[in-house]
Amino acid sequence: MSLIEIQNVSKHYAAHTALSEVSLNIERGRVFGLLGPNGAGKTTLIRMINYITRPDSGRILFDGRELSAGDIERIGYLPEERGLYRKMEVGEQAVYLARLKGLSKDEAKRRLKLWFDKFDIMPWWDKKVEELSKGMQQKVQFVCTVLHEPELLIFDEPFSGFDPVNAELLKREILTLREQGATLIFSTHNMQSVEEICDDIALIDKSRVVLSGSVEAVREQHSQPRYALVLAGELASEHLELLQPLEHSYDGRYTQLRLSAEGGAQGLLERIPREYELIRLERELPTMHEIFLKTVQHYGE
Repeated sequence: MSLIEIQNVSKHYAAHTALSEVSLNIERGRVFGLLGPNGAGKTTLIRMINYITRPDSGRILFDGRELSAGDIERIGYLPEERGLYRKMEVGEQAVYLARLKGLSKDEAKRRLKLWFDKFDIMPWWDKKVEELSKGMQQKVQFVCTVLHEPELLIFDEPFSGFDPVNAELLKREILTLREQGATLIFSTHNMQSVEEICDDIALIDKSRVVLSGSVEAVREQHSQPRYALVLAGELASEHLELLQPLEHSYDGRYTQLRLSAEGGAQGLLERIPREYELIRLERELPTMHEIFLKTVQHYGE
């Protein structure tokens, strides 16, 4: 069942069309990747879901009814441009933001202690925000975004500025939030993160949705009949000519090949000389990075 339904939404600014008849369904309990090049319309759509701006036409439904200002407490939003008050102390600001979302002071402090301990930022409670590194500030704002346990979480480039260790920490927390029943909208240019985190995606380019579906289905849809193959030993030149690999290498023990096989895996197996031991055979699916580039370039022509 959809938590968010976007129905034929359009938005114009003077002569510029930010969104043109965009329709999307964001299912409950899933991570939805909102993708697209800069200026495609992603931020405009995110601002509409947050009730910051309104569409010129079309509707946005939240939980089956028209989105309203009262739904904002059910949403957590981490914008790409962070917005902490630099002169305030970290703990004071976190409690303040939590109370804006309806938590009592005592409940806010209780939840904040759990999250601050988990993210190893409790020692910074009495420090001013400006004393924190960019990554530490982002940890604080992430906590403030999820603290009131909203049904919908919107993360816009959440890994920006994080080192690999903290980026991995954040990924685990995002997946845990999904397991706990939250619905997440995840906007990023990092296509590897999309493959690791997202269940579904929509790619917006030049104000329109040009690609959508589950990550698995999208990769399958754009796949070619290509396989990765590992054989024990080194292939003789006549056998390489027989297989006609796109790429091949030998590391002293195994030969690794990438091949095109129109006849599928079975047809490929029939072409492998019997004297070689098959170690691994797997179908290659395109990466989301490859699909992103191919799709955007196609619609840019």
